Amino acid sequence: MDLALEGGYEAVQMRDVATQAGVAMGTVYRYFSSKDHLLAAAAVYWVEQLEVRLSTKPAFGATPAERVTEVLGRALRVLARQPQLGTAVFAALSSPEPAAVESQMQISSIMESIVSKAIGEPAPAGVEERSRMIGHVWYSAMTGWVNGWSNVDRVYGELEIAADLLLPTTLTS
Repeated sequence: MDLALEGGYEAVQMRDVATQAGVAMGTVYRYFSSKDHLLAAAAVYWVEQLEVRLSTKPAFGATPAERVTEVLGRALRVLARQPQLGTAVFAALSSPEPAAVESQMQISSIMESIVSKAIGEPAPAGVEERSRMIGHVWYSAMTGWVNGWSNVDRVYGELEIAADLLLPTTLTS
């Protein structure tokens, strides 16, 4: 993560990872089949840590849409402060490599959980599907940011739109 933080996706070389970790190259490849696998696993770790942090400081807002937007906005601000790392891990998450795909699925599951918790109770009908769709918008908007055709403000705006469209405006909806 330090290498990606400093220089982005291209700065992460398995030899440098081994050197920084103080292990042999074979040890790195024993656990990670490629750079994409390594970075995708780092993304899983980051999202797991996000979920832990959010459990100690839950979302706030009067409506499910406000809470979801607030929580995802926190995550977005962290990534925006570390754009090299953010772009590196999202680039790896778009890899078709099986190990990276497994990480993608883990992240999707964790993000659905984060969104569902932010929605709160009483949960609207179809909360799992709504959470998954918001996760898809998050991923798509982040891909635009990573690829340079979008920016953080637009990502946040897209999340607001998705939350407003997919979530009830009152707790009784």
